Amino acid sequence: MKLERKKIISIFILFLFSGSIISLAASVLMKPKTTETEGTIVVLETSLGDIEVELDAEKAPVTVENFLTYVNAGWFDGLCFHRVMYGFVIQGGGFEPDGTYKTTMEPIVSEADNGLSNTNGTIAMARSVDPDSATSQFYINIADNTALDYIDEENPGYTVFGKVISGMDVVMDIARAETDLHEVYYADYDYTGTVEDWPVEDILIISAYVKE
Repeated sequence: MKLERKKIISIFILFLFSGSIISLAASVLMKPKTTETEGTIVVLETSLGDIEVELDAEKAPVTVENFLTYVNAGWFDGLCFHRVMYGFVIQGGGFEPDGTYKTTMEPIVSEADNGLSNTNGTIAMARSVDPDSATSQFYINIADNTALDYIDEENPGYTVFGKVISGMDVVMDIARAETDLHEVYYADYDYTGTVEDWPVEDILIISAYVKE
């Protein structure tokens, strides 16, 4: 089936919008306000409703700290879900609605070998071909994408660091969005390109915050 073929190909290009089309060297200084991360729940308030994600700091401490740094800095606010593939993933955390890429902090080490699997409803980090290149972009699995799991050094997989505990209906509403080609722009390099699977109508992350 066309969808299955596209899904298989996408396993190898999940990093497409991770900011590594061109290597990024720039970083910004942001420090998290939250120090206690065990069992932390982050609310992604989107234009289609709220998604609550429980983070697993025990299995993915570096990734959770990194994600909370962005959350507590208000960094995700106003960004969009820029990659939507029904039956595979929804992805966000990197682009403004107009397609401008937002410069990130330095990349983090991969924690894909943590025993967590890319099953339906889990949240994981997008990255480039380098396993240690994840920055801000995340994706939520909308299927059991176990082909994305860590196997060995030659098959490094993608780091899962939490799961959706509320709002999976919102995730699926996002997943059903009509998509098309969209122009993206990397201001740091004055680079413009065209990407696929971008929602025709903007789906925004209005706010991302730690639930009290």
